[in-house]
Amino acid sequence: MIRQDAAMPVSRFTALIGIPRRTYTRWISKQRAGNPPKGPWPAPAVEAFEPVVEKYAQAWPAWGHRKIHALMRADGHEVSVSTVERAMRRRNLLQSTKYQAERRELAKARKAAFAEPPTGPNQVWQLDFSEFETTRGGIWRIAGCADYYSKYEFGWHLATTCNAADAELAVRIAIAEAERLAGGVPLAEQLTNPETGHIKRIKVVTDNGGAFKGSRFAAFIASRPELLHIRTRRRSPGQNGVRERAFGSLKYEHLYRMEIDDGQTLAAEAERYRHVFNHIRPHEALGMQRPIEIHQQDQQAQLSSKKTEPDS
Repeated sequence: MIRQDAAMPVSRFTALIGIPRRTYTRWISKQRAGNPPKGPWPAPAVEAFEPVVEKYAQAWPAWGHRKIHALMRADGHEVSVSTVERAMRRRNLLQSTKYQAERRELAKARKAAFAEPPTGPNQVWQLDFSEFETTRGGIWRIAGCADYYSKYEFGWHLATTCNAADAELAVRIAIAEAERLAGGVPLAEQLTNPETGHIKRIKVVTDNGGAFKGSRFAAFIASRPELLHIRTRRRSPGQNGVRERAFGSLKYEHLYRMEIDDGQTLAAEAERYRHVFNHIRPHEALGMQRPIEIHQQDQQAQLSSKKTEPDS
């Protein structure tokens, strides 16, 4: 070393090269210790919540740190998003950025369907089919309606076919579920203005698939005064965005993570995820609330206003 070869004291040497003595001694200490890397720095908040975060992340392995954070906050844990992210990173529980790329926002649908943006549930439903191949039971089609406003999944119809009869059954399932959520009030009654008697019809948005273009499905819609069928533009994928993203969540967060042998198992697992999606999974587009919370609070407000209108 130059200083030792010159028999120069530390104070004189540091003054000569123009650095503080404490900096020089710190460098020497690091060199003698083998130049260890910096950190890890103390992280009491992360260490305190790390076991809890791990428990939540292992229970919901398909979810990212923001959804885990929202779930923990809903359960009463006072923890920040960054703490959850750091804890999951420590335990190697963060999903890869390539796991499921962020998809674009819902593309503009036909003006007839969204001329007036929905302000509550049961104003716009989106209906479509999605294929899933089981390991031993062949290919099945999942049909279902999702509420555009609340993102609520009304239920699935599973079949090996994809025709107008299947589309009709999917809509009937949605109607039954919408009436159950309203305490058994018929859907047409929920949509009727008590003063004018006018029914504000639900716009059922679909693509231009063969199941939706035939006379049978058209006749079914015509028989329901509370429904209006809207087909999106031809060759314009992405206009049924809420429906398509929910199918993607069903597959990537649940179905693709297990072996599905047959249609019966597929139906059970799809229904299990529907409960998670509606009642447990925080939804970013809803401000980290659940679809059931948005659907019921807005629906109850609408029903209450209808009850009070005649007396006012």
